[in-house]
Amino acid sequence: FGSLDSFSHIRLHAKKHGREDKLQPRDFHILFVPRRSLLCEQRLKEKGVLNSFTNIDEYILDLIPYDGDLLSMESESSFRECYLENDQTSLYHAAKGLMTLQALYGTIPQIFGKGECARHVANMMLRMKREFAGSQTQILPVFDTLLLLDRNVDLLTPLATQLTYEGLIDEIFGITNGYVKLPPEKFAQKKQGEGGKELPTEPKKLQLNSAEELYAEIRDKNFNAVGAALSKKAKIISAAFEERHNAKTVGEIKQFVSQLPHMQAARSSLANHTSILFTTYLFLCALLSCVSASEDFFDSLTVEQEFMTGVDTDKVSTYIEDCIAQKDPLIKILRLVCMQSVCNNGLKQKVLDYYKKEILQTYGYKHILTLKNLERVGLLKPQSTMRNNYPTIRKTLKLWMEDANEQNPNDISYVYSGYAPLSVRLTQVLARPGWRSIEEVLKMLPGPHFEERQQVPTGLHKKRQPGENRTILVFFLGGVTYAEIAALRFLSNMEDSGTEYIIAATKLINGTSWIKSLMDSPEENLP
Repeated sequence: FGSLDSFSHIRLHAKKHGREDKLQPRDFHILFVPRRSLLCEQRLKEKGVLNSFTNIDEYILDLIPYDGDLLSMESESSFRECYLENDQTSLYHAAKGLMTLQALYGTIPQIFGKGECARHVANMMLRMKREFAGSQTQILPVFDTLLLLDRNVDLLTPLATQLTYEGLIDEIFGITNGYVKLPPEKFAQKKQGEGGKELPTEPKKLQLNSAEELYAEIRDKNFNAVGAALSKKAKIISAAFEERHNAKTVGEIKQFVSQLPHMQAARSSLANHTSILFTTYLFLCALLSCVSASEDFFDSLTVEQEFMTGVDTDKVSTYIEDCIAQKDPLIKILRLVCMQSVCNNGLKQKVLDYYKKEILQTYGYKHILTLKNLERVGLLKPQSTMRNNYPTIRKTLKLWMEDANEQNPNDISYVYSGYAPLSVRLTQVLARPGWRSIEEVLKMLPGPHFEERQQVPTGLHKKRQPGENRTILVFFLGGVTYAEIAALRFLSNMEDSGTEYIIAATKLINGTSWIKSLMDSPEENLP
């Protein structure tokens, strides 16, 4: 921890056990994560408990590896801190994390960036490098390029509903630290629930990463393509089990038995993901309690896609009106209104005032601060006299692709069934043909764009062999979604890509968690 909010609990805990355990004294230790803070120590001193601790230290937690190509700082409120509170602490931690990465994997020769926060991180890195110039590690660079991207350069992508398998799991159930908790009844054995046996009550907890072969295969697919992939896998596994009938000799039987653990693990994995798929479909139908629930989900997607293509963005949306009238979850309303605002470069004053009035009258005036926060970070704003640049950006960068191929994709737009994430398109263009080809578009986006070079120690310049891919580390400052991660993996796997992407971020986010981080005291169960 490291937030000042925690200290009341620490003080009470230390004083309580200090009184109770006078006959048997305890040693108290405190670890600051990600770094020790003089301000926090001062607060402990003010609370009168600083001397209660035997040891005060720090646990330097910079970048946590979630997969072979994914790192996250898991800084819960980095976007809020940077854009709402003008607190650059998370940017310092990002710079320190990147310095640690370079100490392990060599100096990154090229740095590109877009946005104010990206500029700050690059400046801090370069300053740290100068300060430790004499202690450079003699390691051949693994990364060819570092790309620093501000989240506010692309405010639209996190607001859209993710349509990859992993992204939709995160949207519906929430993925926390690489794990998802799912309804237990959907994973009960067939015998359970029969003969009076109780069904499990604890949520089913599954780890989600590439360690599981099947999950690695389907996680980045569009949700509409997952069913066919699971069906194909089921046939392969079934055929493998049928091979036991063909095993005649001792050697063949022995070979089949040796493969059995892997086959059983594959069958168990298939059962889990079939259950997840089925449970997700049920959720979209409100667990079958409401026939119109799935229709509402697709209606919401239709409205999102209309906003992203510039349809009816300058007037009050009847769909949003209906959602407010039905008291749909506030987060859903805020995501849609913010999306309309972003796609229209702000809302007409009368449209914005109408939405505000309806939201406050329906959900309570306690949310007035939340609306103010959304305005301050640029998600919700009145239309300015400047022209709307989004249509130009959309057309130049091909952010909308008609008839996106969801089954056999040939473009990153499959992750949102038509919309190509702006952040990933910028990354793709940087790799080839380069940002100079979109100079005018870059000027339309918030913040500066820049390029820096770092001096690589003599004799450690990386010589790429013919056919060898270059490696780009893409660092999202303010959070990244699973759909963006899927799009970058898709680019890495393209035959003619020539580039492998490693993803890092201050936080793994979705639209709900992102909006919640900007709310003032969001309630546990929003109406």
